[in-house]
Amino acid sequence: MRALLAPLVIAALVAGLLAIGCASQVGGDASSGSGKLEVVAAENFWGSLAAQLGGVRVRVHSIIVNPATDPHSYEPTAADARAMAGARLAIVNGLGYDEWASKLLAASPLEGRAVLDVGSLLGLRAGANPHRWYYPSDVRAVVRQIVRDYDRLDPSSRAYFARREELLETRGLARYEELLRELRERYAGVAVGYSESIFEGLGEYVGLKLVTPYGFAKAIAEGGEVTAQDKRTVDRQAETHEIAVWVLNSQNVTPDVQRVSELARAAGIPIATVTETLSPAHDSFEQWQVAELEGLRRALRRATGR
Repeated sequence: MRALLAPLVIAALVAGLLAIGCASQVGGDASSGSGKLEVVAAENFWGSLAAQLGGVRVRVHSIIVNPATDPHSYEPTAADARAMAGARLAIVNGLGYDEWASKLLAASPLEGRAVLDVGSLLGLRAGANPHRWYYPSDVRAVVRQIVRDYDRLDPSSRAYFARREELLETRGLARYEELLRELRERYAGVAVGYSESIFEGLGEYVGLKLVTPYGFAKAIAEGGEVTAQDKRTVDRQAETHEIAVWVLNSQNVTPDVQRVSELARAAGIPIATVTETLSPAHDSFEQWQVAELEGLRRALRRATGR
């Protein structure tokens, strides 16, 4: 990952939570004193979906909300630990993306708590691309599982949660789904370069030809060293127009990424941007994704004339 967690910070929080966890093992009902289910999401892209699906029956707290924060290397606070300790539903991404969140949960067991680990839900193993919110099929699977967890924790509200799910699918995500179809129908096969592996799922889903070397995208995502060969390949792709569009994660601009972006601009190659978390932070999941998809469509339209 891009940076290692500070072991002493995690250790101190875990030690403090052990006492909380022991007390928390005594059961209780699934809701807080407010009568709402307490839900904690490690990242706000999953938290946004959980809030929309739960409506007035849940209270969702997302820990990673600042677009400038790197979830890989986040150091949780005491407030984060307390929030996680009280969660009746905890949503973590898994796959090594937010190990700090899983450690907080392990230190604060709570009888009856539901834990939605996205990587585990999808049956993925360590080493798989962790950016599952950029895989539309996986987003749909997470939506379904959140509703199942709500149904188990608050069975008297099943009909309400079913209506919320239908509303999200038919209205909330309608434009998102429309843009995915349009991109796939119009631009499948177009060659694009991308700065890191965060874009792989979306690019593959809409049928784009992803030509950036896997090693380059993986190294940038994980803070590793890019090989000299991969640097030459990516530079050549920009300089000789082997890519129609360059897709940039604007929250992770390393010197290598900056160099390729400058080469793309000099060659007149359109650049589309994506971000790791909701940007701006107050947007919903679908507002954020629609803005990015529309930006990608503009770049592809400019590059191809269609």
